[in-house]
This record gives sequence, structure tokens and C-alpha cells, in this order.
Amino acid sequence: QVQVVESGGDLVQPGGSLRLSCAASGSISRIYFMGWYRQAPGKQRELVAGISSDGTTNYVDSVKGRFTISRDDAKNTLFLQMNSLKPEDSAVYYCNADLLSIVPRIRRDYWGQGTQVTVSL
Repeated sequence: QVQVVESGGDLVQPGGSLRLSCAASGSISRIYFMGWYRQAPGKQRELVAGISSDGTTNYVDSVKGRFTISRDDAKNTLFLQMNSLKPEDSAVYYCNADLLSIVPRIRRDYWGQGTQVTVSL
């Protein structure tokens, strides 16, 4: 069984920083794409940042230059460093992992339960 768990969400003032972490555990053979999504109240879930297995990254325009995504494949962990936070960054942030499990041998997407980020005075 595979689990994906996020951590690091918090209340922070505008201009502040947060670092989100996501740990994938269980019967994992290989992790392909990993990404951070977010969903604010009344809005659709959007891809904030993604990173492929070869290290290629992509970001939504609104976070370019402020957020940095990285991964540690040895620990099956994903990170999102968020700087210069704005109130519009407030949302529940979800981790997504496209991975191949060992038993059963299936490749599919896994999602975490989400972590709340609130940017406010």
C-alpha cells in the first residue's frame, strides 16, 4: 500500500516564506512525475509546480521566481519552497505522485490529504 503525506502548511504574513514537504511511502518501485497542486475556496484545483524524474521543472506563471520545487528520490520526498508569499497563494496544497507500485505492479496517481497555507496579516 502506498501513502502520500504532506506537511508544512501554516499561517504566514504576506512576504513570508514556507516550505512544504511531501513523503511517499510503502510499496514503491519508481516515482515518475511529482507535483504540487492547490485549491482555493470556489476555485478549481491548479498545478502550481511539477518536476519530472529527470529533474525538469515547470511552474504556473503566478509563482515563477517565488516558488522552487525539488525532490529527493532517495527518500521519495518532494518539496516546495515558497518565498514572497501573497494572500492569493492561500489555498489547500496537495501533493501528487505518478508512481509504479511493487505490489500490485500498477502505475497510477496518488494524492495526499492536503495541507493548508494561509497568507494573511
